[in-house]
This record gives sequence, structure tokens and C-alpha cells, in this order.
Amino acid sequence: MSGNGLSYSEQGGEAAPELAQEAATTTTPSIPAAFGLFCSDTKKNEDLKQMLESSKDSAKLDAMKRIVGMIAKGKNASELFPAVVKNVASKNIEIKKLVYVYLMRYAEEQQDLALLSISTFQRALKDPNQLIRASALRVLSSIRVPIIVPIMMLAIKEASSDLSPYVRKNAAHAIQKLYSLDPEQKEMLIEVIEKLLRDRSTLVAGSVVMAFEEVCPDRIDLIHKNYRKLCNLLIDVEEWGQVVIIHMLTRYARTQFVSPWKVVEVVEEYSENNFYESDEEQKEKDQKVKGTYSMDPDHRLLLRNTKPLLQSRNAAVVMAVSQLYWHLAPKSEASIVSKSLVRLLRSNREVQYIVLQNIATMSIQRKDMFEPYLKSFYVRSTDPTMIKTLKLEILTNLANEANISTLLREFQTYVKSQDKQFAAATIQAIGRCATNITEVTDTCLNGLVCLLSNRDEIVVAESVVVIKKLLQTQPAHHGEIIKHMAKLLDNITVPVARASILWLIGEYCERVPKIAPDVLRKTAKSFTDEDDLVKLQILNLGAKLYLTNSKQTKLLTQYVLNLGKYDQSYDIRDRTRFIRQLIVPNEKSGALSKYAKKIFLAQKPAPLLESPFKGRDHFQLGTLSHTLNSQATGYLELSDWPEVAPDPSVRNVEIVESAKEWTGILGKPKKEKPTEKFYSESEEEEDESAGTNSSESESGSESEKEDDKEESSSNESGGSSSPSEESSDSESVSKESMAKKASRAANESDSEDAEKKAKGISKKLSTSSSSVTESASSEESSSDSKSESDSKSVSESGKSRSTTASKKEEKPVQDRKTPNKQDVFLLDLDDFCPVTTPVAVPTAAVLSPSLTADLEGLHLPSLSVIDVTTQVSVPTKTHELLHRMSGKGLAAHYHFSRQTGIFGDRMVSVQVTVTNTTDHKIENIHIKEKKLPPGMMMHEFSPIECLEPAGSITVSVGIDFCDSTQIASFQLCTKDDCFDVSIQPPVGELLLPVTMSEKDFKKEQGMLTGMNETSATIAIAPQNSTRLVIIEKLVKAANLGVVPSGQDNIHRFAAKTVHSKSLMLVTVELKESSTAQLVINTEKTVIGSVLLRELKPVLSQG
Repeated sequence: MSGNGLSYSEQGGEAAPELAQEAATTTTPSIPAAFGLFCSDTKKNEDLKQMLESSKDSAKLDAMKRIVGMIAKGKNASELFPAVVKNVASKNIEIKKLVYVYLMRYAEEQQDLALLSISTFQRALKDPNQLIRASALRVLSSIRVPIIVPIMMLAIKEASSDLSPYVRKNAAHAIQKLYSLDPEQKEMLIEVIEKLLRDRSTLVAGSVVMAFEEVCPDRIDLIHKNYRKLCNLLIDVEEWGQVVIIHMLTRYARTQFVSPWKVVEVVEEYSENNFYESDEEQKEKDQKVKGTYSMDPDHRLLLRNTKPLLQSRNAAVVMAVSQLYWHLAPKSEASIVSKSLVRLLRSNREVQYIVLQNIATMSIQRKDMFEPYLKSFYVRSTDPTMIKTLKLEILTNLANEANISTLLREFQTYVKSQDKQFAAATIQAIGRCATNITEVTDTCLNGLVCLLSNRDEIVVAESVVVIKKLLQTQPAHHGEIIKHMAKLLDNITVPVARASILWLIGEYCERVPKIAPDVLRKTAKSFTDEDDLVKLQILNLGAKLYLTNSKQTKLLTQYVLNLGKYDQSYDIRDRTRFIRQLIVPNEKSGALSKYAKKIFLAQKPAPLLESPFKGRDHFQLGTLSHTLNSQATGYLELSDWPEVAPDPSVRNVEIVESAKEWTGILGKPKKEKPTEKFYSESEEEEDESAGTNSSESESGSESEKEDDKEESSSNESGGSSSPSEESSDSESVSKESMAKKASRAANESDSEDAEKKAKGISKKLSTSSSSVTESASSEESSSDSKSESDSKSVSESGKSRSTTASKKEEKPVQDRKTPNKQDVFLLDLDDFCPVTTPVAVPTAAVLSPSLTADLEGLHLPSLSVIDVTTQVSVPTKTHELLHRMSGKGLAAHYHFSRQTGIFGDRMVSVQVTVTNTTDHKIENIHIKEKKLPPGMMMHEFSPIECLEPAGSITVSVGIDFCDSTQIASFQLCTKDDCFDVSIQPPVGELLLPVTMSEKDFKKEQGMLTGMNETSATIAIAPQNSTRLVIIEKLVKAANLGVVPSGQDNIHRFAAKTVHSKSLMLVTVELKESSTAQLVINTEKTVIGSVLLRELKPVLSQG
């Protein structure tokens, strides 16, 4: 039973559907359906009553299953209420659960009988079974009698403190029911909501936010402290809860953050202070920075944590995230929702209808979001009319000069549709396109005139109406069309079309002076048989002709006016009297008669053909109000962005206790040196070695900044680490600016800068003051201690990583003076890729970059040095190998460590981190059934015998990708299960960096021209134009070695492919006007072209 309770509480759903299905399977039809129409269920119900009064639990259980089965099928079982309620105190848990399911359904109808069992429900609230406690609370809250409000309030308060998250979830549901029954309990309910909002269970989050939205949506202050927690829990909340939370956070964000839409560019939160810059200049720069927009970290946290939900299988979740990005994200980022919304168009027609309505609203303001998916909105023959009309609306919104010819061809097909309503809508769409795009106005008009000869009256009538609107824009050029339409008047019978033709002839009667009187003559004959709409236009036509051509039409107009005077419709009679007094002068005529011509023949503005969705954008997307285009009950409007953001510190939460708790769980606390001592040592060291190591500190600080950004995005917990990161960033920036000035006098080679970058990264990792980073590093130290004890060269006595790191901090000068290849290699292993298996250190003789530079300086023409070197930068980006949901609690991530020679010369080293997120051990984790393309090989890791709950371990895998980006598929297995996983490498990880002189580079480049050369001209971002930034970005994107260059505007990089050892030469030449020439020379032309495609955005994006 406890097992059932656990699975039930995890799902967080209602018990009724599951139990109903179970009961339905046990219910066997005893009477044919046809006969059942004429017989009563009295006899069957008597049988059920006898079973419920039986002394055997098996009979009672069978009866309850059949009753719940009846409810599931929609049958009325209310007459069994007295018999069922007697069993509410049954000791059998299965019977009690089913009785509660029944009572939840009928308690509101049979309130008097349900009240008799109140004491039983109160006792059940103390039951040891969480399902019974929750069901009792649900039944209690379903009895809508004001007299038991105090009992319900007490029950809700107790349930809100229950140990079971499932019971707390039901307490949140009961809050809404109690509030609707007695709104005066609002203040007490708010206290319970505030308490439940602090709950960390994902099961409770969605329900309590729903209660918040129902009871006190204006109490934004309750959300402040829980904002970051809700953002971080969002990914794990059930889908229904995700929708509710996202909508609430959308409203919250619009009140707490400033608008990101008015901003031209987003700047960093700090500014560089140049070494020789005066204080006044710095103050001016600070003021400029303050004036520009910087997105609040909490705003960014919300956008970042909701983005993965665009891949949700639930259409409501995707729609909720899409509206959040539409209302909150910068316009440049909102386009990412387009693909997800288009994906939903494969769902059922109800989902399509809602999604298309929202896309129609979006496409009016931001066409570029959906232009790439134009073909997805083409109408299918199987679509219902409502879907066709919406797709047509979107296609019309997306029409522009580039795609209008394609759309008009598509519209021609739609006009021939058997669905007449859709054909008419298509003609209206053609008219809108003609109005919006002047280049095709004549083409559309001619096409609509051709449709006037169509056999279908509805098509002709709609064409006439649209032509009438188009002709108003430029009537002088279309006299022939008006004549053509006048000839069609005899054949057209649709009143709206006839009225439109008559209005056109009357409005432009001076352009067709011979035809207009004749049209009046014909219509006067059929006046009594016409529709009221047509009669009104005949009267108008007569009045206009009387004023412009009274000789020919005076008697005819009077005849028509006499006919109208005695018409059955009072509208026609009123219009006739009004026109007669206005145009026919007599003694009783008023002053208006003088201005009759101005009144009837005034210049009328051309009608605007607008989208019917244009006025809906003031409603929040995805809401019922937006769908109905009118405000629905309970709709909460989005507030306007505040001019100045409220104080962000209200969202700060003290996390000291939780940090200590995690440290105790994960391992030994990390030994920390006093901050003042550390910085004082580093400053002394800089003073001593300012001449020789200035370029080194510069490169280190650059990489430090970049990696800080990456770590804050991956490790940030609720955004609470922002202030500390900002302080460490500002310090690194000040050091960097001083180092930049000093480096102008230094003559060290650039290859030395690249080599020292790894030390800057490791230094950054040890000095980060973020609370989240500290907890992460303490976790890392517990898992790394094992790997370090296996590698003797890392630590002499197998001490923990934190101790080793502190030693390296004490003697940074020695480390820098003796740059050893193995030290750098192990530093990278230690900082980024902890390994549990023994790692053999390569013994091959390798030249360091500084030695290469020295050899180059000797000018020995016969010496050619091209050899593999250590990696300059290790990417910290991790990729998901196995999600914890797919892996039944086993999660796996991987990253490319850029280690050489571990598994062989041709294999790429991949670090896989396996994590156990369950509450039980996972045994025998190993690789099985490798599905590799021909030629590809894989070196497995040794099986992991046992992984403790919440434990994590990192292992190494070697894969020979054969110099291709093909996917390596295999199975990651445990003792009980196997999961299909795959690894696909970026092309930059298929390379090994090499060192070579500039002369050798040019020599090899000269041999790799023609077909072996790929190049492109790119617009380089201004902040990417410095040497250090270019080196940093390219080395991070691809495993390249830096080649010394004698020219400031040319940057060279070299590498070899891992498998075939083919040279890969990369050249970046800066041009004028912020452009750069990117050239790649290699025998592997396919890899070269792919690498070029990957490197282009690296330099062009900021």
C-alpha cells in the first residue's frame, strides 16, 4: 500500500481517474446496451446496496469498484449515497479510498448526509496513510456548508504543516474552495499561502501558486523571497503547475523589472578603467554606463530557466513560455519561441486553433519571427474552416514584397476551394495584400475583376465588396472597372454585392455619366423586390444623380422616392423623407438644402483593411480573454513596465544555513585562506615580476572574466551569487587594465601568453567568492580526492584538492618562473576534469611555446618545429548525455577535456560525469552495445561497481571519431536497465593544437592552397578586435595552438586532426571598417568548411 501511495504522490494527480479505470475494468456488462435503454437500474442498485451492507470486505470492495466504474461512465449513482457513507469508517484502506472518491463526487449534492460523517473525516486527517489524510481533506472541502468553515480552516492549517508533500498539495487546493465558500477568511488563508510558498517541494509549488492567484493575486510582496526558488524549481514542477507559475511570474516580472525593449544594446555591469585615465574621465564613463540598460540578473534567471520548457510535450506549457518571452524578453531573443509554436501545429485542431490565434497576434507586430516558417502556415485540404481562416490571416500578416508572388499563387488555389466561407476569406486577404503592398495593387485588382465572372455567387459578391474598397484608394484610374461592374448588376443577386455596385456608381457617377442614369432606371423597376440594403443604396444613387444630373434623372428620382415613401420598412420610409426634404427644394426646406451636394458627394476616406487581430495585443497572450477578444471574469491585466526598477534586494534570501548543511553532506569543508593575505601576495608578486609576466596576467584575467560568465550561467542558484561575482569581476578588471599598460613595454612572445592562460583559469576557480560556486567546489573536492590519490604526480601525499590548490596559491611566483608542461597538464585535469581511472602522463618530448619562440629567434633556416602541444584552453561547456528522467534517476553529462595520449594517438578524450539522483544505490554502471559508424572506435571506462545516492563520479572515455562529426551511439547500462545515449563532437574538438614558427606556418600554408583553402569575410564585433580576445574566443571554440605573428592585424593558429594528423591552419586578418578575413587551409576540406562555419559566429557576435 505504501508503494502505491508513493507512486500516487509522485504523480500528484487525482485518485478518481485511476481508480475509475481500475473499477471500469472489473465491471462486466450483464445487460445488452440496446436492452439497457428500456430497463431500470433499480434491481442492480439493490444488489449493490446489499453488497455494501455485507459483513465481508471483499463484497464491499467489489461493490465500490462497480460504483466508481459507474461514475467514470457518467451514470448517476447518487441514490447509493446513504449505503456508501456508512462505510466511511471502514478499516480496509482500499474500501476507504474508494468511499472517499465517491464522496468527493457527491458530497456537495448530499450535504446533510455528508455532515453526519464530519467526525470520521476529522479522525481520518490524523490517519498514518497520506492518501487517506489527503482524501479526507478533499471530501471535507467539498462539503460546501458555511457552518463547517472553522473546521475546514483548522484542517487546512494542520495539513499545510504535514510531512507529506501530497497532503500539503491538497491543502493548497482546499484553500481555493474555502475562499469561494467564505471570502471573509482571506487574511487567514493568506497566512497559509505565505507558509506554503516557502515549501521547497515541486509537488506543492504549482498548487500554492494557483491558490495565490485565486485568493490574493495583488500581494506581490509574498513572491519576492520565493521568486528565485520558483524559477529554479520550475523545470521539475508538474506541467499544470508550470503553466500557473509561468503566468504568475510574467505578471510579477512586469512590475519588478524595467523594459528591455527600449534598449539598443545590453552592456556589462562594469566598465574598464584605463591605467592612464583620470578620475573625471572615469566618472563621465560611469555616468554613461549607468544611463544604458543592464538586464537584472533575476530577469535573466527567469528567461534562462523557462527556455528549456519550450521543448515540453505539453502544448499549454509551450504556449505559456512563448507568451512569457513575448511579454518579457528583449525583441532579439523572443524569436526562439517561433519554432516551438510551429511544432504545436502538428497537434489536434483545438490546440492548433489557440496557437494560431496567438501567432496571428504576434505576426502583426513582429513579422520576422515567423517569416522563415511561411510554408508551415499553408492551408491543408483536411483543415477545418476555423484553422484555414487563421492560417490565411497569418499568411496575410507575413506578406511582403519578397514573398507576395508566392502567396498570390497560393491564394488563387484557395479561391477555388469548395469551402465557400474560406474562399470569401481568401478574397478579403487578397484585398488586404493589395492595400498593404502597393506594388501588387493593380495585379490584385485585375485578378479580382476576373473573379467577377466566376459561377459562384458568393465569390463574385465578396470580390465586388473588396473591389469597392480598393477603388476608393484611387478611383480616377479605374473607370473601366466601374463600367464592367455595372454590367454585372443584372446577374448578381447577393444583396451586399448589389449594394456595393450601386454605391460605387453613385459615388463616382460623374465618371460614368451615361451608365449611372440607366442603372437607376433598371433598379427602379425592381425596387419593390429588392432587399432593404439594396433599396437604401438605390435611394442614395437617386439623390446623387438628382444633384449632379437632374435633367435626366429628376422624374426617375421622384418616382423612386414615392416608392420608398410607402415601403413596409420604416428604415426605408425614414430615409426617403430625409432625402426628399434635403434635395427637393420647397417652402419647408431648411438651411441644409443649400449644402445637399456637399453632404452627399463629400470626399470619403478610403477604408483601412486591417487584421481583426490588431486590437487583441492588449490582452495577455494565451489567455481566454485574448481568445474571446473581450475581458473574461478573473482576467488579470499585465501592468506597464516601471520607469525605474524597484529595489532588487527584496528578493535576496539568507542561505548560510543551507550552505553549511550541503558542505556537511558532500564532504570535508574546503580550506580557505584569508582573502586579504591572498590578494596581498598576488599584488607583491605582480610588483616583482611586472616586467616579465605582464602579458601572462593579462591573458589570465581575460580568461577569468570569460569563465566567470560561464560559471555564473551554469552554477547560479536563484541568482543570489550576483553581487559576489560582480565584485570579483571588478577586481579582475582593474588588474587586467594595469597589465595591459605594462604589457606594452614587454617583449614576451604571444605563445607564452597562451600557455599561461590555464593558470589564470585555475586561479579564478580558487578565488571565486560566490556562495554557489563555493558549494559546488566543495562538492567537486569530495569527488576529486579519489582521482588525485590515483595520480602521484598531482600531489605528493594524496591530499585533498583544496590543500593542493592552497599550496599553489602560496607559491605562484615559482610556478610562473618554471613553466613545466606536465604541471599545466595536471592543472587542467585538476580544475576541470576529475578522473577516477589512472591516467598515464605522456612521456613524449614536447617543446613548450616559450622554447619554440626562442628557437624561432635563433633564425636557423634548417630547423622546422611542428609538434603537438598542450591544450591552451579547456572548454567548460557540458553536454547532456542522459537526463535523470530518462535514466530513471541516473543522470550523465560529458565534456571534451582536450587531453592527449590517454587512450591512444587517434582518440578524443571525453569526460563523463555520472550522477545518482535517486535515494538508493545504483550498481554496475557500464557501457554496452556500441553502435558506431564504420571505422570509429571507442575505449570504454571501467564499470562503476556502486554509486551512492546523490553521489557523482567522473570517468574518461576515448573515442576515435575518424575526423568526422558523426554520432557515437552506445548504451549506458546499470544492473537493471540500459539507456540509449550518444555523443556528437563539435569539429573544434577533433583537433590537437600544434606549435610552429611563423615561417613554418607560411611555408605549410603555401602548400595548402587552391581546393585546400576555405575563406570568408565576416563583420567582426568591435569588442572582438583585440588580439587577446580573438585568441581567447578561437581557442575556446576550437582546440587550436597559437602561432606567433609579426603583424598586429594578422592572427595565426595551427592544429592537427586527431585521427589523420592533417594540418589545420587558421588565419584571421583584420581589415578596415570592422571586417575580417577568416582563412582555413587544410587537406581535410570538409572539416575545414565546417570549422569555418563554426568560427564565423564566434567573432561576429559580441
